[in-house]
Amino acid sequence: MASATLLKSSFLPKKSEWGATRQAAAPKPVTVSMVVRAGAYDDELVKTAKTIASPGRGILAMDESNATCGKRLASIGLENTEANRQAYRTLLVTPPGLGQYISGAILFEETLYQSTVDGKKIVDILAEQKIVPGIKVDKGLVPLAGSNNESWCQGLDGLASREAAYYQQGARFAKWRTVVSIPNGPSELAVKEAAWGLARYAAISQDNGLVPIVEPEILLDGEHGIDRTFEVAQKVWAEVFFYMAENNVMFEGILLKPSMVTPGAECKDRATPEQVADYTLKLLHRRIPPAVPGIMFLSGGQSEVEATQNLNAMNQGANPWHVSFSYARALQNTCLKTWGGQAENVKAAQDALLLRAKANSLAQLGKYTSDGEAAEAKEGMFVKNYVY
Repeated sequence: MASATLLKSSFLPKKSEWGATRQAAAPKPVTVSMVVRAGAYDDELVKTAKTIASPGRGILAMDESNATCGKRLASIGLENTEANRQAYRTLLVTPPGLGQYISGAILFEETLYQSTVDGKKIVDILAEQKIVPGIKVDKGLVPLAGSNNESWCQGLDGLASREAAYYQQGARFAKWRTVVSIPNGPSELAVKEAAWGLARYAAISQDNGLVPIVEPEILLDGEHGIDRTFEVAQKVWAEVFFYMAENNVMFEGILLKPSMVTPGAECKDRATPEQVADYTLKLLHRRIPPAVPGIMFLSGGQSEVEATQNLNAMNQGANPWHVSFSYARALQNTCLKTWGGQAENVKAAQDALLLRAKANSLAQLGKYTSDGEAAEAKEGMFVKNYVY
């Protein structure tokens, strides 16, 4: 850390002089010590963020924990073994031309150190496709004592040393996901805890050369309407940016992963893509500084087509940020089902992944049309009380 000294002048007379003179006292400098970031990685962080936030590209989120990956594999009848996880992750990173649509891939720790089934390092495969490797660094959600059955995200202990090792392994950005539940309040405590944790994570990440993806996911759970989501989102993002400023986070070297502003999943009044875009862009303009390079939306249980349509609607006009995607299920769902764990289906599964990646690339450019989309791609993927 480096220190900077600011000089401030006081023009008030001493208390003993009150009423004795109307003449202003001579200015006397007051020294105030303020700590600022050393900024060793600043240029690299900005370059990395801009690379990920490049036109027509977004993020493939494939950072499911081993337990969550096991649930995905179980849905197609496969055991949760390292070999099966390796086979699936190999499938995801090796489609020819993937880098045309994907600029970054978020990995789980196992994957960052893993090789493909052919023995080539996954980080090297990504680099060849000009895809920036990223890493999930949080340690998951646990109950938040004193709250309304809400949670907080753990993982700050030892984060700096872990991130230094991840950087050496080739990671250049990080992801930390915490959540806010509207049906449970959200309580003031939960919002502040989420914001503070994200800010500390972001500062630590930048000090270790990793662009932090800041993700306070506002869960889809609930019967609330879109106006309630908008109200909560404004509060959450105000807190997040307040605490990031308090922690000297450089906004030009971060990326955001917000939820789209939608009604609760169980709300009877559904919103059109145009309504989602209107509310979401209004939120961004009110809360997100234009210094932030990229807004990489999560899909949060939307169907593949719904997530793409909403993103496309947000890109019908000029935005001060790169408005794009960081999807997991909304990119992988059809791909996984097509594969089914069978070697002979790998090519078809990769084609399905490329199809979804291209659709979202077009949506980032505001040029997507849903003509010809399969019915399966329109099926919702919301899971109540989803554990990631």
